[in-house]
Amino acid sequence: MAAAMEKLQREITCAICRSYFSEPVTITCGHSFCRVCLSWSWRVGPTAFSCPECRQVPVVREFPAVNVRLAQLTDLSRELCSLLLQSAEGQHQCGRHKKALKLFCEDDQTPICVRCSQSPEHGAHKLSPVEEAAHNCREKIQHLQSHVGNCLKEAEELLAQEERPTVDWDWMLTGEYNRLHHILMEEQSQCLERMQQEERARQDRLSQHKQTLQDLMQELQEAGDQPNMELLQEVKQLLGRSGSVLSQRAKAVIPELRECPIPGMIQMLSQFRVDITMVPTSASPFLTISEDKRSVKAEEGWQLETNHPEDDIHHYVFAEQAFNSGRQYWEVDVTQLSQWILGIHTPYLRKKRGRNVDSCASMFLLCCVKKEEDYYLQTHPGSLDHRVKGPVLRVGVYLEYSSGTLAFYNVLQSSLIYGFSLILFTAPVTPIFCPGPPLPGAKAGPMTLCPVDSHLCACCYSCL
Repeated sequence: MAAAMEKLQREITCAICRSYFSEPVTITCGHSFCRVCLSWSWRVGPTAFSCPECRQVPVVREFPAVNVRLAQLTDLSRELCSLLLQSAEGQHQCGRHKKALKLFCEDDQTPICVRCSQSPEHGAHKLSPVEEAAHNCREKIQHLQSHVGNCLKEAEELLAQEERPTVDWDWMLTGEYNRLHHILMEEQSQCLERMQQEERARQDRLSQHKQTLQDLMQELQEAGDQPNMELLQEVKQLLGRSGSVLSQRAKAVIPELRECPIPGMIQMLSQFRVDITMVPTSASPFLTISEDKRSVKAEEGWQLETNHPEDDIHHYVFAEQAFNSGRQYWEVDVTQLSQWILGIHTPYLRKKRGRNVDSCASMFLLCCVKKEEDYYLQTHPGSLDHRVKGPVLRVGVYLEYSSGTLAFYNVLQSSLIYGFSLILFTAPVTPIFCPGPPLPGAKAGPMTLCPVDSHLCACCYSCL
């Protein structure tokens, strides 16, 4: 009986609104719909006059008249379904009292019998006759159906708009990336041109310094051949000129680190920022780590025992985190330090020697050393030993494990300091830190790991 009722209901139900037919119309393909539903479908549909169910287009494109016989059949079927439903409901009985379920508990949302309504369980609940509750339920369903229909119509309209977009975002975004690429290429060209000009100027300075030394050598040779009195009369000026020439040697011979800002580089690397903390047990007696494990400070009385920083590993602080994949970026504040060392440590590093591969412990370091009034940046291993115009206040470190890349950046200038490449890592890589050695008589401050969400620029350090 239930299957027959469902089949009957399907035959008198509109495929568009999913309700009983209202003024049904039948088109040439044999499908029937509500008159209002078919009119709405033909008005907003992608193909006019096509059947909403089978998508066939009738030969005669006229709106069909109301199918009176189907309308009458719908009314009779609705009454029959209602009677069958009431009969089926009458067969339902309360499982406890074996009485007909004539009431509906609004609080529990369940049908009950009269005796159940008199029990304390439902005494304070709102009760309604089953017919009234079913009528209210159908009204709610119809209201919800109308609302869903409106939402469906809205979704179809939005989908149609997406299929025919008014703005070509693909073209616009591609243009923006092309424009950015063009700007970066211009920046690259200008940066390379500045580097070439600086290289030519350095070569000119070295050539001039060489010529000055040659002239001084010639003058010294000639002075050595002069008679005693003439030599003694000119020796004061000669020694003064010699001292002046030799004092310029360091600035002429030792290269100065080039400053090549790369727009947007630090912002791009910041998407790989990682939160790093220090291992307190890795500190030497001359180092003190803060309680939050984000800064380390050197105490007095500590000096490097060798000229090779990689050999003095017991003065380094290790990070609690180690990396064996992906990309990582962290920043370190060294504002209050004159000398410092940053880098990474890996337990086993593959080194190629011909066809053989050896394994050994290794570190890759960037060191800042102060000599008199000048600051120098050095790498171990590596060939960097350059003078900088002033102290570097904030250093960014970028690690890319798969490609074996390690790069150091001057964050405030957004410029590259030095980069290692093609490192063949075979084990996890651990960041390491060293706030020293402190200069004699100088009070060194802490080396601090910058928070992940910190984004500072040069103006933030203008008061230092």
